[in-house]
Amino acid sequence: MQNRRQFLKTSGKAGIAIAALPLTSKISSTSIVNLKEFQQQALPYGYAALEPFIDAMTMEIHYTKHAATYAKNLADACIAEKVDPTTTSLPELLKNISHYSPKMRNNAGGHYNHELFWQIMKPAPATTPSGKLSDAINKTFGSFDAFKTAFGDAAKARFGSGWAWLLVKNDGSLAISSTPNQDNPLMDIAETKGAPILGLDVWEHAYYLKYQNKRPDYINAWWNLVNWEYVQKKFDETNQA
Repeated sequence: MQNRRQFLKTSGKAGIAIAALPLTSKISSTSIVNLKEFQQQALPYGYAALEPFIDAMTMEIHYTKHAATYAKNLADACIAEKVDPTTTSLPELLKNISHYSPKMRNNAGGHYNHELFWQIMKPAPATTPSGKLSDAINKTFGSFDAFKTAFGDAAKARFGSGWAWLLVKNDGSLAISSTPNQDNPLMDIAETKGAPILGLDVWEHAYYLKYQNKRPDYINAWWNLVNWEYVQKKFDETNQA
């Protein structure tokens, strides 16, 4: 109930803005799925659920201020640039992001990235990958530990603000990349393109209250929160596409 109340309070404006879009047709039962992608969704856990690895105040500010702003600004950009979310999915928009404004790029990316980020975490303890995902990680990186090292290095090396990613490339292979700001591998401007299945936010607002300038400590702690069941789901979806 707390999550629901907080969601209604913080993301209501974004939902209202999306509802005000000058749509050419009524929202149907099939198009509502796409519309939902453009709205901030309720967190799947409470603000304190990821303690001690991510503190409650950071989670609350991150979700209610930063992420909520991306959702609102995305709605504004859709209105200004005549993007109809009932006919254009968010991934489709991102795959053609070079045709839109910097505002659309920053906020569409920011919204997508954060909605994924909340889902790929869960309260500790984390498990480890299994099944086909585990096999693919071992095949690509040699071992799970080698993968964690490579992913962590990408996150540490990202200058300034950005993200580290595990993605499935178009040929079905796994790759690690990092992107600046709120870019992601779906975008047509990304150096390494593909479907992101795991992402780590390394903007300072994601960790500074607890870890200050110690980004490596935040990265190491974050492994305790990875929801590998959800990552497996995303991996399976790429194989079915």
